[in-house]
Amino acid sequence: SKPGDAKTAFERIGKQLDDRDRMMHDQAAQQALAAPVGQKITWNNPESGHSGTVVTTRDGTDQSGAYCREYQQTVVVGGQSQQAYGTACRQPDGSWKIVSQQ
Repeated sequence: SKPGDAKTAFERIGKQLDDRDRMMHDQAAQQALAAPVGQKITWNNPESGHSGTVVTTRDGTDQSGAYCREYQQTVVVGGQSQQAYGTACRQPDGSWKIVSQQ
C-alpha cells in the first residue's frame, strides 16, 4: 500500500471526487506523512472545484515498534467540508500503510 491510499475515506466522504482529485489528495497525503507534525498540506483542483487538506496531528510507535502518524484530512466538495481521521504506519520498505481510518 502506498502513502495516501485513502480510498476507504473517499468511499465515505467523496464519491463525487474524480481521478484527478484523488491523485492530488494522494500526493498531499504523501507530503503530509513526510512533513513535520502539524504542517498542513493543501490541494486544489480548479477543474472540479474540489479541494482539501491533510495534516499529521501526532506521531509515535505501535506495539510492534513501527513508526506511525495520526492524520486529519478535510475534503471540500460542493462547498461542503467533510473530515476524516486515520493512522498510517511506515512499512519496512519506507512506504506508508493506513492502519485505521474513521
